[in-house]
Amino acid sequence: MTPDDITLLVMAGGLGSRFGGDKQLVDVGPDGEAFLDFAIRDALAAGIGHIVVVARTDLDVLLREHLERQHGPDLPLTIVHQDTYGPERRKPWGTGHAVLSAADACSGAVVVLNADDHYGPSGVRRTVEALLATDGRNAVILAFELGHTLSSAGSVSRGICRVVDGRLVDLVETHGIRRHDGRIIADDPSGQLSDDVPVSMNLWGLPAAAMARLAGQWAAFHVVHSDDPSAEFLLPEALDQQRSEGLLHIDVVGTDEPWIGVTSRDDLEVARAALAGA
Repeated sequence: MTPDDITLLVMAGGLGSRFGGDKQLVDVGPDGEAFLDFAIRDALAAGIGHIVVVARTDLDVLLREHLERQHGPDLPLTIVHQDTYGPERRKPWGTGHAVLSAADACSGAVVVLNADDHYGPSGVRRTVEALLATDGRNAVILAFELGHTLSSAGSVSRGICRVVDGRLVDLVETHGIRRHDGRIIADDPSGQLSDDVPVSMNLWGLPAAAMARLAGQWAAFHVVHSDDPSAEFLLPEALDQQRSEGLLHIDVVGTDEPWIGVTSRDDLEVARAALAGA
């Protein structure tokens, strides 16, 4: 396997409810870049051969115009519309469903990330290198230090990783994380956390076999949750299920670089200032 065999899959189909708009295309860089533009440039620099963006139908024209303006007409790009994958619902079905909706546009291993996060200048490269080292046998997760992922605008949710000998052995979605009186505390599960605890920010490297198993997991999820207007089929939960069932090993690649992202509009100017020299 070479980097050219790997696909970058950018999840850009969210509604941006907390942000109050389509933050996938909000300019955060000095030349009008959105977050996904930094990811695409990093992927191309790492040798990735194909870019897939999962978006919404109503965002298609704006997205295509933006990507051509930033990357030119020769970008090796496929755009997939999550809302046409079905079943129809106003609220997207979640990140696992987003990845599954793009499965036919991908071949081989896939690097998956959010369109509204910046993973540091080396994040995509480190993930590609780790995937190549496993030769497509294992999944990879890029783990940030918790203290580098907090927001000054309020509390956040993070996937807390428990790692043994470089492998993920547990992933606990933790809510209400914030700094308080010099400490990092969380509401659910409640407790105090250290600055250097590893957390997932949804940057994954996935072998083809892990992608293929998502279809069965989605079918089982939908049988239970088809009438629930807010249930989400989440990628971290699906991959952790594969891990817990012994179907997938997940290698953890650490980084001490800061994460940059926006949850609310209060985060926007902070992100722009941080990316001014990127």
